[in-house]
Amino acid sequence: MEGLTIIANPTPKPGSPGTREPRKGLFLAMTLLAIAVGLFIGGVDSRPTWDDSGITAGMIFLAAALFGALRPSRAAVWALAVGAWVPLFGIAMHRNFGSLLALAVAFFGAYAGALARKALAPLGAK
Repeated sequence: MEGLTIIANPTPKPGSPGTREPRKGLFLAMTLLAIAVGLFIGGVDSRPTWDDSGITAGMIFLAAALFGALRPSRAAVWALAVGAWVPLFGIAMHRNFGSLLALAVAFFGAYAGALARKALAPLGAK
């Protein structure tokens, strides 16, 4: 078998089939956590005894801002994952279309967190 060369590559390239990049796993975990936080806030807000939209808006803003600061490049994902549940519950249960304002609060929070992260990052760091 002259001229036949076999090259063994023990470590697959990142992104090749059958491999998972660590950052994708972290993104998935953060997305699931953001959805869980949003579901919790939406569940609390949908209770008949809960009547404090200011607290709800504050929780949405802070949660979205935290996720936006942790991963600024995905601010829109965090806003939807955290903020979509209040309008979904509000519209489905009470036909409250005003609850769509929670999405505006979530987007404002996520992008405020992303902006804060970029503003506080040391110069030259990416």
